[in-house]
Amino acid sequence: MMKIIPAIDIIDGKCVRLSKGDYDTKKIYREDPVETAKEFEDSGIRFLHLVDLDGAKSKHIVNRKVLENIAKETSLHIDFGGGLKTQQDIEAAFDSGARQVTLGSIAVQDPEFSIEMIRKYGSEKIILGADCHHRKIKISGWQEESTEDIIDFLLRYQKQGITQVICTDIAKDGMLEGPSEDLYKEILAKTSLELIASGGISCMDDLYAMKEAGCSGTIIGKAIYEGKITLVELRKFIENA
Repeated sequence: MMKIIPAIDIIDGKCVRLSKGDYDTKKIYREDPVETAKEFEDSGIRFLHLVDLDGAKSKHIVNRKVLENIAKETSLHIDFGGGLKTQQDIEAAFDSGARQVTLGSIAVQDPEFSIEMIRKYGSEKIILGADCHHRKIKISGWQEESTEDIIDFLLRYQKQGITQVICTDIAKDGMLEGPSEDLYKEILAKTSLELIASGGISCMDDLYAMKEAGCSGTIIGKAIYEGKITLVELRKFIENA
């Protein structure tokens, strides 16, 4: 069954969305992320992708309290990312209620540390974040580009025990133009990773395409907030899975 994973991205404690990772395109959709998370749970959703965009930019956790409150007020399975640069950050995320954490920039900048964390916590608790633009991995809240190809990056971490990856094609993120289906099919063909697709989901047909491609999960952001996909539709998708 493919997991349906709504995204809540946080800036200044509020639910926002960006386009192509550009902070200047910030649009506030909800003032209260806890109430938003409750709405998701009430619709039969069990998973949540929570991103501390302030943390990603500041390179340390900023919106820990939002994570704590969502974990306290819901039973959602939360994966948390943004600003996780030290073991203390990771411990803080788990202590605040995250079931999993996503290692993104740090996996590029400090692979030795990241591999140590994978071995310490296990692949069931650590997800690899692979955000790319024109196949090149981007870091630091998508503000900087590395030189590493997405497939090479994934294979390198697969050898180190990673089993789950969230892959975002930044060119698609927040654009409501459909996901990078060809890229995801290539990843599934060339690796044995459980792939969570992220970026570009615009309608229910996109979700069915990701399911058909073999993705283990799909993250949905702006399509929900803009009403392109309703929570009623998502409930039916989950119930029929």
